[in-house]
Amino acid sequence: MEDNWAVVFTHNVLYHVEIAKAILEDNNIESVIINKKDSNYFIGEIELYVSNDDLDNARKIIEAADL
Repeated sequence: MEDNWAVVFTHNVLYHVEIAKAILEDNNIESVIINKKDSNYFIGEIELYVSNDDLDNARKIIEAADL
């Protein structure tokens, strides 16, 4: 991933991250999901990335959504 992207949200359940992604898309913020969960042992996190330019706004939106 390029240097101008940062993690805005992590969770161990995919649909929580997909909900956060949908909320950001509704607010015109592009995001990317990276699944770092190990498929054999089901450990790890699923990360949601946004552009550094959108990071502060995305954090406020996700916090307001109370995921």
